[in-house]
Amino acid sequence: MTRVRIDLFSSLDGYTAANPTPESPMGEDWDRLTAAYVATRTMRERVFGDTRGAGTTGVDDSYAAAFFEGVGAEIMGAAMFGLHSFPDDPDWKGWWGEEPPFGTPVYVLSHTAPRPSIPMQGGTTFHFRSGAIEDVLAEAAEAAGGRDVRVGGGISTAREFLRAGLVDELHVGIAPVLLGRGNRVWDDLRGLELTHKVTSEVAESGTVHVTFTR
Repeated sequence: MTRVRIDLFSSLDGYTAANPTPESPMGEDWDRLTAAYVATRTMRERVFGDTRGAGTTGVDDSYAAAFFEGVGAEIMGAAMFGLHSFPDDPDWKGWWGEEPPFGTPVYVLSHTAPRPSIPMQGGTTFHFRSGAIEDVLAEAAEAAGGRDVRVGGGISTAREFLRAGLVDELHVGIAPVLLGRGNRVWDDLRGLELTHKVTSEVAESGTVHVTFTR
């Protein structure tokens, strides 16, 4: 059965990274929020191509491994793809290099759609859609072929799916840092713990992994 999943990163004071730039495509403070994830063996291998076996193997790594399991399609916002930074470049293929770490169809929500799809190495194809999120989700679920659909972000896209009640599992890695700036994670999500079962686990890094499961 296809589930809709989201993984987010937050600070202790409830912020995620903001203000993406070409130099920092995922936003200011992203490195601080994701340091424990980036240090895991899974992320070093799956995202950075480091197959030497280096990296942490504790609780953070178990969540990093789960991030990649069972996903058949991805949905992301235009900013996460990088359209806002290079809106007029017809050759721009996103932040993710020639072989993005998805390996599935990826549906990019953009007001500039329709745009031609972009096939990449490793099984990723970027498709651009401007319709209602429910329609895009239905298309992604069909493409997933029974596997899960991951809503990759950014935060505004993730919150849109959460507010619409479309998310079956939300995992938030809360880093032990205070940002005092950025995008608010929890605004307008009051009562999520009433519709989803909540579990939490503290990693060796101090990251608190909170999971909401419907």
